[in-house]
Amino acid sequence: MSRKVTKIPQIQQDIPIEARQLRVAAYCRVSTRHEEQYHSLEAQISYYTNYIQRNPNWKFVAVYSNIASGTRTANRPGYQKLMGDCTKRKVDLILVKSLSRFGRDTLETIRQIRRLKRINVGVYIENGGLNTLNISDSMIDQLAALDQAESQFRSENIKFGICHRMRSGKTVLNHTQFLGYTKGSDGILQIVSEEAEIVRKIFDLYIQGNGVRKIKRYLEEHGIKTVTGKTEWSTSTIDRMLSNEKYVGEVRMQKTFTTDFLTGRRKKNIGQLESHLMENAHEPIIDRETFELVQKMKGQIKKQKAPFNEHKQS
Repeated sequence: MSRKVTKIPQIQQDIPIEARQLRVAAYCRVSTRHEEQYHSLEAQISYYTNYIQRNPNWKFVAVYSNIASGTRTANRPGYQKLMGDCTKRKVDLILVKSLSRFGRDTLETIRQIRRLKRINVGVYIENGGLNTLNISDSMIDQLAALDQAESQFRSENIKFGICHRMRSGKTVLNHTQFLGYTKGSDGILQIVSEEAEIVRKIFDLYIQGNGVRKIKRYLEEHGIKTVTGKTEWSTSTIDRMLSNEKYVGEVRMQKTFTTDFLTGRRKKNIGQLESHLMENAHEPIIDRETFELVQKMKGQIKKQKAPFNEHKQS
């Protein structure tokens, strides 16, 4: 008996997501607070807001965003808010540029997408034009693995680029939270006079015999605000300022390094990797003699504390 194959036509064509009545959100993320990435995040938020609102079939929910690594969800309040709103059935579709923006940890990304699929929330990946509701779990697994590999490759390339810039004397500094300086049009740090006076006062107070706690009290009692506009100072911030070589016009590059791509954990570089010191990188706020005196005083205090700490441990 010969076999017979009968074609059964598709009854209903898939409706494109653009033509569906959906409550749509988007998620954006950049990894650092560098000025270029901050502007990139603003551009992404503007793009997705306009893109969603232009579609008459879509109801705009929100654009959720973070300035953080994509490896740790605990450090991403925007991401957590998005997941919470999805659980509350406020969102039908999430737009992302790529899975690596959604998250770099393959297992975490897969777990969250599967959870969203169970409550019928899709993630639309622009790079590839894929809706997670319409593809198999195995394909999602492969896409997430590929995205993690791509992110790791990109991370290694960035490290290589940073090392190359260091060797050629080029630096990338976060000047937005750096008391005393701002970045000039040529990319070189320039002194902010009012803030520089605060820096000099902190060094003067320390030389006069005031510890970081007394300096903290002085700044707060005199209404002097931090670089971020806060009225309360941190003693650890003051301590780091007193040892910051940038205040004498130098830049030490690669003082810390990332030990693990996925966790994003950083360690102090005490010789594990090469580092570079650039002298005369910009105009100093503190003279060399003052800075070295402060380092000497700090070193003496550490030596005085050492026997006490050893006694406590014994």
